[in-house]
Amino acid sequence: MVNYGIEEGTKCGRENCNGIIKVHPVENCSCHISPPCHECTTPRNYCPICGWEESEDIPINDYNVTIDPITKIAKTWTLRKLDKTKIDWTSHSHTNFSMTKSGVYPEGSTMEDVIKKVNGTFGGRFNYFCNGKFEFVAYTD
Repeated sequence: MVNYGIEEGTKCGRENCNGIIKVHPVENCSCHISPPCHECTTPRNYCPICGWEESEDIPINDYNVTIDPITKIAKTWTLRKLDKTKIDWTSHSHTNFSMTKSGVYPEGSTMEDVIKKVNGTFGGRFNYFCNGKFEFVAYTD
């Protein structure tokens, strides 16, 4: 799996790019009125070398996809970042009758809280549940 930089200061890595990810400055911030404002939460990361713009990535299932603006072909697929402030996960094929759900949960969440969100039609089981991370096999058929 190829890892692409998406955070400020990380190596870009797209198409062997050696650029370092930077952040466009915030313009028209209104956090003093109602934080966080749209300008501060809009994706602003970019690579000055290859021209990648975080704002051009589109979410498709559990991936952020960068589309080439000219050819309209997907250039990169990167797993989206999981939100540690809530129960959040990505789903992956496991067998013909199950799927694996790998994710994170905030401090204080219980196994029952997570099961309510990720349980399969016919139940499931945890492979692990510790330190804010989990992997759950959901039985779907």
